[in-house]
Amino acid sequence: MRKIDLKSFTFEEIKEFFISIGEKPFRGNQVFRWIHKNMVDDIEYITVISKGLRDKLKEKCYIDNIRILERFDSKIDDTKKYLFLLNDGNIIESVIMKYKHGISLCLSTQVGCKMGCKFCASTKDGLIRNLTSAQIVDQVYQIQKDLNINISNIVLMGSGEPLDNYQNVMKFLSIIHDEHGQNISYRNITLSTCGVVPRIYDLADENIPINLSVSLHTPFNEERKKIMPIAKKYSIKEIIKACRYYVSKTNRRITFEYTLIEGINDGYKDVIELADLLRGLICHVNLIPLNPIEEYIQKDSKAKSVKTFHKELEKKGINTTIRREMGRDINAACGQLRRNYIDKQ
Repeated sequence: MRKIDLKSFTFEEIKEFFISIGEKPFRGNQVFRWIHKNMVDDIEYITVISKGLRDKLKEKCYIDNIRILERFDSKIDDTKKYLFLLNDGNIIESVIMKYKHGISLCLSTQVGCKMGCKFCASTKDGLIRNLTSAQIVDQVYQIQKDLNINISNIVLMGSGEPLDNYQNVMKFLSIIHDEHGQNISYRNITLSTCGVVPRIYDLADENIPINLSVSLHTPFNEERKKIMPIAKKYSIKEIIKACRYYVSKTNRRITFEYTLIEGINDGYKDVIELADLLRGLICHVNLIPLNPIEEYIQKDSKAKSVKTFHKELEKKGINTTIRREMGRDINAACGQLRRNYIDKQ
């Protein structure tokens, strides 16, 4: 008999499960709190219920846990990167960053990625599998326990495309937000996508006010196809239309991630086209330095070009920021550390 993972249940699902095994639903409430508020990782330690019920649960259920394989601490800032070992031997990674506004955690949603973006290390070995909701949420719990901290902000921007693992990501959001668990505000959660258009509409219709971030990287569709294969399926025009729908449903500002690549997307023509594309949309543009990987030989834009791009976009009425580089000495960009570790092994 295949056992059931208690950590993957939402609050409502775990109560229904307890009813299905002949127990009172409030027992499910108690177990959920112990797993997701107290971060207990073994049924035997849920001492709020009787030993008889714990034994009954152990016959049918388990609590999935990921294990810290290695932690890397940056010597140049407070960034820390984790490699986690899953129970099937796969490896994922997470990054924790300290800002003035609080502690942010960048989570993975898949083992690998199938989106094929040319400058991203996460996608070079393809998609191995989706993470379960438990494996996404346990990245939060393991890091909180390791550092004895409380995470205030979550970014689904690690390895994987969150909207390609839609159901498990939605369950994760329900679990991490639940008042009986960590109770992290939806407004403190950001989901980053390379532009899976149908799922952007689905996410808007969920009526949860999380922040949406879209990896755009160029305002020209043909250029985008060269660096982001998903552009062959969904055009920039379709993405912007979906983003306008998202804003109309959630009233949340969209972030457009824009990695500056020398001679590719950092010219004045790019500024003009980008400003025209985003005009009238509640959004801001986050300019990102290119993280070099072996398979992509292009160079990141020079500091002067980045400043000029920023200045010109602002002049055209587009709110723009330049992302501060963090954790470069520990390969903190998506997928880099995992790939290096696997290659060495």
